[in-house]
Amino acid sequence: MTPPDGIPALPGRSSGVPYRIEINGRQISLDLPGDTPLLWALREGAGLTGTKFGCGRGLCGACTVHVDGQPVRSCSLALADVGDGKVTTIEGLGAQGERLRQAWLREQVPQCGYCQSGMLMTAAALLAGTPQPTDDDIAATMTNLCRCGTYNRVRRAILRVAGES
Repeated sequence: MTPPDGIPALPGRSSGVPYRIEINGRQISLDLPGDTPLLWALREGAGLTGTKFGCGRGLCGACTVHVDGQPVRSCSLALADVGDGKVTTIEGLGAQGERLRQAWLREQVPQCGYCQSGMLMTAAALLAGTPQPTDDDIAATMTNLCRCGTYNRVRRAILRVAGES
């Protein structure tokens, strides 16, 4: 079965009743079981591959997206638990995301790139709630893991964006 908006269902995983959720401002039908992790619903059901798989246990933060503006680890959140929540991925971050991406580049944050989308999503949520974060705010919020150890560069990039606001 193909949902009305043309996104194909994952083969062999039909739930019988498509979930309709808002992703990046668009209503999307996903014909998947409710226990499907949001990460896989986004990547394979909706074709949005910017959100990355990391540890699969909600620890590393590579899979971070926003649900109603709050950062969540999408590998640990079932599709059914999204409910009426509005999901934002790295592809839908908009102007705030562009400011962060530019600061990331200026501060030479990206190394391997593995954690970047999750880091950017967490930083965007931090700045949305705390436009002028302190070092302590950043340390408390940025719990994502970076294999390359660019934490000081991440902090500088976040402070750069806060200073431009």
